[in-house]
Order: sequence, then structure tokens, then C-alpha cells
Amino acid sequence: MSHKFSIVSLNISDKKGIIKTPGNQVEVTDTGIAGDAHSGSWHRQISLLGTESIKKQEERLNRELKFGEFAENITTEGFMLYHAKPLDRIVSGDVVLEVTQIGKKCHNEGCAIKQETGDCVMPSEGIFCRVVSGGRLHVNDLMEYVPKTFKLKVITLSDRAHAGVYKDRSGEIIVNTLGEWFAENGFIFKTEKVIIPDDKEIFTNELKNSVEASYDLIISTGSTGLGSRDIAPSIIKEHLEMELPGIMELIRIKYGADNPRALLSRSVAGVIGKTIVYGLPGSTKAVNEYLSEILKTLKHSVLMLHDIDAH
Repeated sequence: MSHKFSIVSLNISDKKGIIKTPGNQVEVTDTGIAGDAHSGSWHRQISLLGTESIKKQEERLNRELKFGEFAENITTEGFMLYHAKPLDRIVSGDVVLEVTQIGKKCHNEGCAIKQETGDCVMPSEGIFCRVVSGGRLHVNDLMEYVPKTFKLKVITLSDRAHAGVYKDRSGEIIVNTLGEWFAENGFIFKTEKVIIPDDKEIFTNELKNSVEASYDLIISTGSTGLGSRDIAPSIIKEHLEMELPGIMELIRIKYGADNPRALLSRSVAGVIGKTIVYGLPGSTKAVNEYLSEILKTLKHSVLMLHDIDAH
């Protein structure tokens, strides 16, 4: 759900590690705020902190704090900024910021406020953004928080399921498992599931159209074996820009130790543009096994794909 809130201060400094000076307006460029030391070609170009967080620190210190004292670029009011997640966006007029990090580690012994109280809200409640599009910001301008909606596509390849001979249980497992994972992690998502025959042209078009429609994640199930109509891996590989062989190799070895037939799977994983693609086997048992490993790395994979350093 989107939220609107206001800018109460705009702060810059020409050096890092010092208090920023409040002003009434700033120019946002493609590398951050013009004239600010934290501007640059990295993922923490602009920092934001809400007065809601500052008030917590004032109560601990029993004194008033000035805007910019936490070295935040934009001081806001009306929204708990730390509820945001990476890839969410903050919009004000022409300015579009993308959230890249919530909080940060303090340098050395921390800032003067942390040394004074033993705690500081900026490392836990400040947020950091990079610039998607620039423009001018003014004090009292409204900003809008727009959460990222992840688009998920599940493609079942099966001649018989497509013909209605049997129910698509594997596709349903993927939809339900992904839904649980995204909900547990607090992400907004939309899922589309389709059932298609083991047909090269149909699968190619489905894959290309989903990438062009900016789906974040595509998972296919079925058509990964050794049969004449098992076409999924070759089609996926034909379109991949980067392959991710490690996770599939791990899964084959891990489960193939008990069931050698699992070693025959030609499952594949990789990236097309900003879309992560997994081609899984068709059995419900294999789908559960593969997802149990894939979900361990999914969040980090998404962040890496969007050039967010979350190490």
C-alpha cells in the first residue's frame, strides 16, 4: 500500500562523517544530491530519516536534535520509513528514488549520538536510496512511498495436463510455495500460472512475452527429462544471458545420492535481463525438493541482480 508523507528538511555536507547543514531545496542528479559528499556511483546515494525516529532519540537524550544531525539527506514526517524494503520506490514530482538498504553499520565507535547514549536510530531506522530519475526537491514537498510488486510467472509444460487428462499439481505447488515465501517476507506479489503443451514455439513465446512484461521470476515445471518432447532446458538456455549452474548441480547431487534418477534431470537456472528463470522437473516430489533449495538464495539473487550490495 502506498503512503504519502512530507519533507521537513533537506540536508547536505561537503564531507562524509559530519553533520549535514539544513536547506530549503536541493537538486537531485543521477548520482545523488548535488553538492553532497555521499553523492556518487553506488547504491547509497541519498539517505532518509523520519522525525518519528528522531523523536525516539530525543527522548533518550532528553534534548532536541537538529535536522541533519544524523547525516540524513532528507528528513521526513508522516511515514515509518524503516517499514520500506529494497526495490520499493519513493516519488516526489519528477524525482524517483529506489530503496536499496534499510539501516547501516556504524563506522568505528559510531557517531557522537551513539557514543553519548550507546544507541542511535540511524543504523536501524534510516533508509538509503539510489536515484532512478532526478529533479528538484523543496521543503514541504509531498513524497509517496510506492512498494515494489513482484511479478511471478509459473509455467507448466505438459501435453496431458494441457489436454485435461490430469490436474496440474506441480504448478499449484509452486504457486502456493512462492505465495507463502513472499508473504512471510513481507513482499507484495502477483502470480500468473499457465499450462501449455510441450511445444517449442509455444514455450518460447511464453518465455519471451513474460520477460518483455517485466516478470521478476519465471519458474517452469516439466519437460526436463530425456524424452523427444522434453524441450524446456534447451529453450531456456537459448535465451539466458547468465546461467546459474551451481544451485542445480547442488540439488542434483544432494537428492541424487538417494535417488540416482534425480541425476538425469536437466533442470536449469539463469537470468534474462532482470528476470530470474528456473526450469524444474515435473514431479511434485522434485518440485518440493528444488524449491526448498532455491528459496534459500532467492532474496539475495534478486538483490544482486538489481546491483544491490547486501553482503
